Amino acid sequence: MGRSRYKIYEEHYPYFITSGVVDSIALFKDPELVQLILDGLIFLQKKRGVEINAYVILENHFHLIAKGENLGKHIKNFKSFMAHQVIEVLKKKKDLLSLNKLRQAKRDHKTESQYQVWDEGFHPKQLFTYEMVAQKLDYIHFNPVKRGYVDQPSHWRYSSVRDYEGETGLIPITIFNG
Repeated sequence: MGRSRYKIYEEHYPYFITSGVVDSIALFKDPELVQLILDGLIFLQKKRGVEINAYVILENHFHLIAKGENLGKHIKNFKSFMAHQVIEVLKKKKDLLSLNKLRQAKRDHKTESQYQVWDEGFHPKQLFTYEMVAQKLDYIHFNPVKRGYVDQPSHWRYSSVRDYEGETGLIPITIFNG
């Protein structure tokens, strides 16, 4: 799984996953780039059998609670595909500032690309108990509040919190029932 020292061993448990944009570049201020991530999450669910229980997308990272067979491989491939898609959108928009930042942030050992979008790895944390899942659900859903972006979790549109409040979110998820 590349250079990451983080691994997924027991696939029947859900995992809390964090992945950040290299150098904390705020790519996901652009709704078009956020939509790429949302579409990618839908693909993971429909085509790769990944169960997504919660998510939040912020300006420079995302968090998920997910589980499934080959989850590590699927997340790695998701990030790789999303990186290519992000670069293509930035080129189409002629966003030279963002492209230059991603070019400068590229690690020397990354010889297959001119750019680097993601930090290496994706930091999965296995959630063994319902209490651990509940804590991470709160963390995910209150993250935009804690950062001062909104006053209520449901005011942040790029999150699964609305699903947990009985409303319809932007993408389908599997509500975690414990």
